[in-house]
Amino acid sequence: MTAPVGVFDSGVGGLSVAREIRRALPSEHLLYVADTAYVPYGDRGDDEVRARTLAIGEWIQSQGAKVLVVACNTASGAALEALRERLAIPVIGLEPALKPAVRQTRNGRVGVMATSGTLRSARFQRLVDNYADGVQVVRDPCPGLADLVEDGLLAGPELAERMDAYVAPLRESGVDTVVLGCTHYVFVRDAVREALGPDVLLLDSGEAIARRTRQILADAGALEGGGPGSLRVLTTGDPAEAAPIVHRLWGEPQQVERLEI
Repeated sequence: MTAPVGVFDSGVGGLSVAREIRRALPSEHLLYVADTAYVPYGDRGDDEVRARTLAIGEWIQSQGAKVLVVACNTASGAALEALRERLAIPVIGLEPALKPAVRQTRNGRVGVMATSGTLRSARFQRLVDNYADGVQVVRDPCPGLADLVEDGLLAGPELAERMDAYVAPLRESGVDTVVLGCTHYVFVRDAVREALGPDVLLLDSGEAIARRTRQILADAGALEGGGPGSLRVLTTGDPAEAAPIVHRLWGEPQQVERLEI
């Protein structure tokens, strides 16, 4: 059996990261797990998120994965170190793209749209302390936005109205650079841009994670040699409910399997 690249998120948002991995590594076989029964992680305590992340990480390793990508900022903030201690395979975590935002801001004001779980994490605070000296970081928790993506609300007047409210603190603060600090938010990038205007730079971590995945596999001599890759999708929720949104976000139909964990 070909060893897959494991990708994990609380829901379907991590497909934005899986998409970048597919672009960078088209021959790799991807094993994607959405913990939809517990989405969103941002509303849950760190202990619960850590327990879910460890359980799913161990399951992905048991399927022969050669690397695990935690495509969830909240899970990375709560459980990345514990995962690396527990698992025998390399673990790649996500963090909001604050470092490039600090480099590219022109007026010294950067916004971070993320879940409350990500924004309150010690990992995010270390990121701010270590890399954002002299820069105003405006934290913008977006309660319910990940749920809208899970429900398939990706465009239209209802989303535009809600997005206008979500980004109001960023507009009022005059930020010129905004980090999409949740993988779900990448799928509503156009709505964020419409609400903030064309002059605000939007950044996310997807491409950087794909590059890191390639580097780790190349260093280990574990890159697939050629041929088309594949995608296997599992959810802890209802596969029948997940399949349509997975189709929309991935761009082609995918069978979705049920995972009991």
